[in-house]
Amino acid sequence: MARVPFIGRLFWRQYLALIGSIVLIFLEGIIRVITLGLPQPIIRFCYNRSKGLFNLLSSPRGRQLRSRKQTISSSIARASDFVDLCALYGYYAEEHVVQTGDGYLLGLHRLGWRKGEEGSRVNTGQDSLRKKVVYLHHGLMMNSEVWVCLTEKERCLPLMLVEKGYDVWLGNNRGNKYSKKSTRHSPNTHAFWDFSIDEFAFHDIPDSINYILKTTSQSTLSYVGFSQGTAQAFATLSIHPTLNDKVDLFVALAPAMAPAGLSNGIVDSLVKASPEVIFLAFGRRSILSSTTMWQTILYPPIFTRLIDMSLAFLFGWKTKNISAHQKLAAYPHLYSYTSTKSMVHWFQIIRNKSFQMYDDDVQAPLSLGASDRYYKVAKFPTRNIKTPIVLMYGGSDSLVDIKVMLKELPRHTIAKEIPHFEHLDFLWGQGLDTLVFPHVFSALEEHAGRDHLKDGHFKYNHSKNGSLNFTQSSEYSEDDASSPTAGGGFIGRPLKKRNMISSESPPVRISEANLDDSSPSISNTSAFQQSMFDTSDSSSPSPVGDGSSLKSHARQKRMGSVSKAGSVESLAGLRHFGEKGISLGSSKATVSGVAQPTMIKEADRGGSIHGRR
Repeated sequence: MARVPFIGRLFWRQYLALIGSIVLIFLEGIIRVITLGLPQPIIRFCYNRSKGLFNLLSSPRGRQLRSRKQTISSSIARASDFVDLCALYGYYAEEHVVQTGDGYLLGLHRLGWRKGEEGSRVNTGQDSLRKKVVYLHHGLMMNSEVWVCLTEKERCLPLMLVEKGYDVWLGNNRGNKYSKKSTRHSPNTHAFWDFSIDEFAFHDIPDSINYILKTTSQSTLSYVGFSQGTAQAFATLSIHPTLNDKVDLFVALAPAMAPAGLSNGIVDSLVKASPEVIFLAFGRRSILSSTTMWQTILYPPIFTRLIDMSLAFLFGWKTKNISAHQKLAAYPHLYSYTSTKSMVHWFQIIRNKSFQMYDDDVQAPLSLGASDRYYKVAKFPTRNIKTPIVLMYGGSDSLVDIKVMLKELPRHTIAKEIPHFEHLDFLWGQGLDTLVFPHVFSALEEHAGRDHLKDGHFKYNHSKNGSLNFTQSSEYSEDDASSPTAGGGFIGRPLKKRNMISSESPPVRISEANLDDSSPSISNTSAFQQSMFDTSDSSSPSPVGDGSSLKSHARQKRMGSVSKAGSVESLAGLRHFGEKGISLGSSKATVSGVAQPTMIKEADRGGSIHGRR
C-alpha cells in the first residue's frame, strides 16, 4: 500500500523529545557496556562512594530511622528469590513449571500450607486437606516476588490468604525471571521475545490456570490480578468462554485496560511514534534490561530515589503512601524482564484508546487508503465475560479511567475506589490490611468455589437487623445523574422520577421508571454501602416480591415500612455503589431488610463502589 512518510505523525517538539530520548538511551547503553567490563573491586568502589555521598547529604534523624528499620528491609532486599522471601516469614513455598502450548516454560509458585501444616497433603486426593484455590498474577515488568516483599506480614496478601485457609498460587509471564526459557527458542534470539499481551491471553494465563486446576483436582479457582495482571485476565476471559466456568471470581487491583495516557512529553511522543521507532530505541528483545545494572552500582537509597523520580516523571505518582523502608525492601524486586513488543502493544492501546489485540500492520495517519472501513484491529470482547468482577482502583491513580473502563465491561461489574491510593499502593501501600483486604476476603468468601453461572452474579446476603421505609421521592435531576458523587463514584444515565425507600440511615431510592423493567436504582444508603460484602445468612428472609410487586408496594405504602427482618438477595446486576447510590441491572431484586454496618468503613471517608450503567 502506498504511504505518505510518517512526518505527519508528531509535532516538531515531540520529534525533539523523541530524538533526545533516543540519545539518552544510547548513552545508557554505552555506560552499561562499560560497567559490564569493569572488575568487581571498581563496582564496589562506585557503590561505596554513592553510599558515602548519600549519608553525607542526609540528615542525622534520617540515618537513625533507616538504621532502625534496616534489618528487615535489608533481609527482604537481599532475598534471592520467591522461596527465600517466604522463608523469612516462616512459610514453605513450592515451585512448579508449566509448559504453554507454544513451548514457553513458566514458573509457578505455591503457598498452600499454614505454619505447622508443612507435612500435610493439600488438594492431592480424598485424604488430603481440601482448600479453595486463589491465583495471583503480577503487573508489567514484574514477577511473583512483588506480592511477598513486604515489611509487615499483615500487609502481605498471599500470606494472609494462606492463613485464611486458601491454597495460593502465583503466576509469572513468559520472559521474566522465572519464565526465561522455551523449548523452541533461546532467550538470546529475537524469536523468543516476539510476544505481546496476545500471547499472555492466548497461552500464559489459560495454560497456568488449567495446570493449577489439574494439580489441585479443583473445578474452579479465584483470580486476583494487579495492573497488567488484570488486563491479561480481561483479555483471557473474553476470548476463552469456557474459562469463565473455571474462574469463579476475578478481583482486579489497580485495573489496567485502556490507560488514560501519560502527560510527559517524551513518553507521549513514544506512544504516538511508529513501532519501528520504539524497536530502534529499545531493541527487539527485552526492554529496559539496564535497570539491573543501575541497581548493582548504586547505593539502595539512591536507587530508591531514582525509581521515585522516574515514577513521578512518567506518571505523576508521589508514592507518599509507601514508607521509605518498604521501598528499600521492595524496589530491588520491582523490575523483571519483558519484551519490547509487549510495551509497544500498550502504546497502541493508549494511542487508539481501545483494548485491542496487537496491530501487526500499523497504518500511518496520512497513509493512502488507511481507513477503518478497510482495516480494523480486533478488540478483546470484554463484555462477554461471565465471571463476577470486582474492581478496586485508586483515586489518585493516573493510569485508571474508571468511566471508560466500566463502559467496556459486563453489567455485573462492581468497582470500589480507595480515594488516596496510587497504582503501586495496592502492592505495598500503608493501610492495605484495613482498606483493601477486607473487600478481597469478603468477595472470596462469597464466590470462591461456587458455580456463578448457576447461582447468578453477586448475591449478597445481609443480616436480619434493620428495615426499609417507603416514601415518595422528588424529581431527580439529569445533572445529578451524570456527575461524579462526593465520594468519587459515578452515577450512570439519569432517571426522571424515583420512589424513595428511607430508613434510619440515609434514604434509599427506588426508581419507579426502572421498576417497570425490574431494574431498580437504589441511592443514598449507608446501610447498603457498609454491609454490601456481609456474607452472613438471614435467619428469617421475607422477600417483598418481584419488580412488579415491589412497584405496587411502593405506591401503596408511601410512608410505611417493611417490618419483617430479612435480606437483600439476588442483586444480580449491581451497577453503582457510592455516596449517592446503587443502581441495579436488568435482573429482578427482592428487598426486605438492610443489615447493620459491618464492612467498607473507608466508604465513609470518601470511597465508593459503583458500576457501569
